[in-house]
Amino acid sequence: MQTACALTMVRDDAFFLKAWLRHYGGLLGRENCYVINHGRGAEVAALATGCNVIGIPGDAHQKFDQKRWRMLNNFVMGLRCYYQHVIVGDVDELVVLDPEAGGDLKTFLQDMPPNRVLTPLGLEVIHRIDLETEEIGDTILGPRRHVRPAPHYSKPCIVSTGTKIARGGHFTQYPKLHTPEHLYLLHLKFCDFAAYSAAMNRRNAVSAEIGGDIREVGIGRHWFAEARGEDRALFEGFAALKLQPAFEPGPLRRRMHRSWQARGDTGYWEFDRSDYDSQYLLPERFSGLV
Repeated sequence: MQTACALTMVRDDAFFLKAWLRHYGGLLGRENCYVINHGRGAEVAALATGCNVIGIPGDAHQKFDQKRWRMLNNFVMGLRCYYQHVIVGDVDELVVLDPEAGGDLKTFLQDMPPNRVLTPLGLEVIHRIDLETEEIGDTILGPRRHVRPAPHYSKPCIVSTGTKIARGGHFTQYPKLHTPEHLYLLHLKFCDFAAYSAAMNRRNAVSAEIGGDIREVGIGRHWFAEARGEDRALFEGFAALKLQPAFEPGPLRRRMHRSWQARGDTGYWEFDRSDYDSQYLLPERFSGLV
C-alpha cells in the first residue's frame, strides 16, 4: 500500500494550483496527486499533467458545497483502499511539516500509526503589504513570512480510517483529536494581495452565475460580492494584529484539546474556533517550504 496521496478540487485557480502541485507533486509524486477539474478547464488540465485529473461538468448549480463534499467524501474512502493516508482539502490549503521535526511530510506519515484522522494546526499566511513588497515567484514562504492563527482551518484533513467528513472539511465523525506537534495546515487565500483580488473576482462571477441567496446556493459567504468588502482595507488591517514575540504554537493546540467535544447530536466532533487578534513571524527555517 502506498504511503499517501493528495486530493483537491479546483476551477480556474491557477495561482493556487501551481503552489499545490509544487508542494504535493514534489513530496508525493504527481502520480499520487488527484485533481478534480471542475468545468474541465484546459489550463488546469495542462498544469496538472502527470497527475490523476478527473474532469467534471462546470454547469452553474445550487447546493454547490454540499455536492462537492459528498463527492470528495466518496473519493477519500475509495482512495483509502490504496493509500495509508489521504490528504484532502481546498486548493489553497497545504499541509506542511515544520523542518525542525526533520525529514519530510511523506516520511512523517510513513511513521504515523494508521486508523486515525490527523488535524494539523491551521495558520493563515497573510500578506503584510506594508512590509512585504517582494513578489511571489517559485515559493510563497520567504516573500511571505507572517501568519495568523486560524482555528477555522485546523481541519481534520489527513484520513487513514473510515469516517465521514462534513461540508467544508471542518469536522469528521472520528471521536479522537490527533494534533501532531510539527504539523500545520497553511491557508493561502490571503498570501498575496493581487492573487486574492483576482480569485475573488472569479468567485463573485460564479456566485452571480448560479443566482439565488447564500442559503439557497449552498456555497461560502465569501463567494458573494456583497459580502466581500474593500480588498485593500482588508489587507491593511493585518498590520493591527498583535505580533507575538516568538513562534510558539503549543498553546493553540492545547486550547483545541481542552474544548474538544461532540458537535451536538450530528455525529461530528469539534473544538472551539474563536478568532484570534494575533500574528506570528514564521522562523527562517520555513522559507522555501511552500
